[in-house]
Amino acid sequence: MIIANNLHKKYDELHVLKGVSLHIKKGEIVSIVGASGAGKTTLLQILGTLDLPSKEASTSLVINGEDILNMKDKAMSQFRNLNLGFIFQFHQLLPEFTALENVCIPGFIAKRNKKDVEDEAKKLLDFLGLSHRINHKPNELSGGEQQRVAVARALINKPAVIFADEPSGNLDTNTAENLHQLFFKLRDEFGQTFVIVTHNEELANMADRKLVMVDGNIV
Repeated sequence: MIIANNLHKKYDELHVLKGVSLHIKKGEIVSIVGASGAGKTTLLQILGTLDLPSKEASTSLVINGEDILNMKDKAMSQFRNLNLGFIFQFHQLLPEFTALENVCIPGFIAKRNKKDVEDEAKKLLDFLGLSHRINHKPNELSGGEQQRVAVARALINKPAVIFADEPSGNLDTNTAENLHQLFFKLRDEFGQTFVIVTHNEELANMADRKLVMVDGNIV
């Protein structure tokens, strides 16, 4: 599903990633852990096509069979919208829109049929236990409910890969545990691949594989 070779990231004199290579299989849940500054979020952003690696002779990134680094910007944006989903520590819901409308946004960006997108969004929100909250705006939802709306938004285009950056970092212990269990339920239900950056040891240890980053590389 994801094959990355020799990923480097340099910001002037700062060398953040130092030749990361990894292979993540379809349907696998992989956690990435390490101290602050180890390069976890930078790696996640590059794997998620939100940033590009520094140019090196043997660097490559293939996701779902597509050669990412040879794509033009428009093609990469379209690939990201249709194939990748993102869950962040701060849910980043748009405050003026309802839960249903927030979930629908990636589907509308993909120019899918409005009714099909709304029907799919309602199914996802029901699956996540939020069918009674679809017309509520983010400020009317609890932190856990907001994060589940963000999960539904990440799933709306049936992406092959879900990238999560500290997804439970802003939640209380019980809500975080529920979210962690949800990831495995989603994998079993929809077959998605998950790549999760986390400081939460419990979540990290639940994953199929735990990758440890130290000083810009996987050890």
